[in-house]
Amino acid sequence: MSITVYQYPQCGTCRNALKSLKEKGREVESVHIFDNPPSREQLKQMIEQSGLDIKKWFNTSGEVYKEQKLKDKLPGMSDEEKIDLLASNGRLIKRPVVTDGSKVTVGYKEEMFQEAWGK
Repeated sequence: MSITVYQYPQCGTCRNALKSLKEKGREVESVHIFDNPPSREQLKQMIEQSGLDIKKWFNTSGEVYKEQKLKDKLPGMSDEEKIDLLASNGRLIKRPVVTDGSKVTVGYKEEMFQEAWGK
């Protein structure tokens, strides 16, 4: 089963995640998250599948997040507005996002990856 990884090639965390998946023998399709961010519909589905709160999907250490002062703005926004915002700019999405179509993880921690994607 193929796994899709939304990632940024220059991101060390993304590279570590890809390496981990390949070491586990996973077939990986890599998608550049800045050039081809997930669509609004894809995000909505993946957020639901991840079981995570939408705020966990934001790259809170990123420049765009800080420039737009989202720390202050997000609490007053609806979930729909947050999804629209994420879909509008791949730099706002915490990476990597890994999905097999039914399961989704956001970010990279080896223990989490072993649990979710280990064989």
